[in-house]
Amino acid sequence: MNPRLAAARALSVVLSGKASLGSSLPEVLGKVDARDRGLTQDLAFGTARWHPRLAGLADKLLQKPFKAADRDVEALLLVGLYQLFHTRIPAHAAIGETVGCVDKLKKPWAKGLLNAVLRRAQREGEAMLTELEHDPVIRVAHPRWLQKALKAHWPEHWEAICAANNAHPPMMLRANRRQVSRDAYLAELQAAGIDAHPCEFSEDGIRLVAPCDVHQLPGFAEGRVSVQDEAAQLAASLLDLAPGQRVLDACCAPGGKTCHLLEREPQLAGLIALDLEPKRLVRVRENLERLHLQAELVADDARATERWWDGKPFQRILLDAPCSATGVIRRHPDIKLTRQADDIAPLAALQGEMLDALWPTLDVGGILLYATCSVLPTENREVIGAFLERTPGARELDLPGGFGLQQPHGRQLLPQESGHDGFYYAKLIKIAAQPRGVSG
Repeated sequence: MNPRLAAARALSVVLSGKASLGSSLPEVLGKVDARDRGLTQDLAFGTARWHPRLAGLADKLLQKPFKAADRDVEALLLVGLYQLFHTRIPAHAAIGETVGCVDKLKKPWAKGLLNAVLRRAQREGEAMLTELEHDPVIRVAHPRWLQKALKAHWPEHWEAICAANNAHPPMMLRANRRQVSRDAYLAELQAAGIDAHPCEFSEDGIRLVAPCDVHQLPGFAEGRVSVQDEAAQLAASLLDLAPGQRVLDACCAPGGKTCHLLEREPQLAGLIALDLEPKRLVRVRENLERLHLQAELVADDARATERWWDGKPFQRILLDAPCSATGVIRRHPDIKLTRQADDIAPLAALQGEMLDALWPTLDVGGILLYATCSVLPTENREVIGAFLERTPGARELDLPGGFGLQQPHGRQLLPQESGHDGFYYAKLIKIAAQPRGVSG
């Protein structure tokens, strides 16, 4: 399959609101020649990354919008525009190859339309974009609801957040301290000709100067190193792990934090890795096996403690709560297409429900670390503030001040162009059991 057609097919499903690129793209990659898969991924992710700009330009170029039944043609046009304005592909190749894909869509009327629109874009597009950029949505390439939310919550930082979201993410590694120290692994990378630097905040973190295939990393197959962003790596140190503790990793997939907890403290009494969907636990199991680690995997709703909890309290709980993922847009740019403003309140309600449900499973004196990969206070400091108000036995603990921005509750990491993702942490200690007859 032509890589442009493959990217358009994956994107059309996303435009229709039926899937994310994470699920739609793998289905088409298998139909593309191996040599073209990198291009296919770049076209799909790049078009999603710049979608607000590309869609704004398309609206100006078209006499009328596409019908819902023609999302495939719309996606193909956006892929063409992405090539013209965000890649080094020669314009004649971008236009010719993209228009040539129309034959496979069985919509002959679209061929002339795409050819005319793309050629006009080649001639007039730069001037049109300059004119359109008075609108911040076009200028920063973020959907209006998100651009306004970022500006409202982070007036001094919102444009830098958008710039980081639009950048290609750095590749971060986590040295497996059970097998190798970070300094020793940095030396191995240097010997292998791979440029890398230690991360600023994670003791196990390494940032590569340029991404590479994981199989080029020394000892990857043997479990000496894993790929994980620096912000996510902070969870293991913030939990204050110690031998003999019983630990719950709620919402654990794909298992990066699960593995890091076990790497950091080999003598835990046990670790339960809980996730809602059994198929997501497959990846967790694969990661555990590669790293030669063990955990008890449980597929269930974290809120349904009556089904999966055995009544034995946990000394540590990591709740990496479901969220908008607005801190990791650079890794998942289709979030700009799949998330909507009215998603946020239900997510915040779910986060509160999970805190209420898991709190009774925590031992007195135990610690719960709440985390999200969101930059929206509605899902972060406001959730924690409301939980503390309704939970007399909960107290907040200070977090080390070296990372992120101190908030009324917790600390917020904002995405950095050459650094960590956007993330949020709050650390709670249980000073007393819940009084009988009182529910959270």
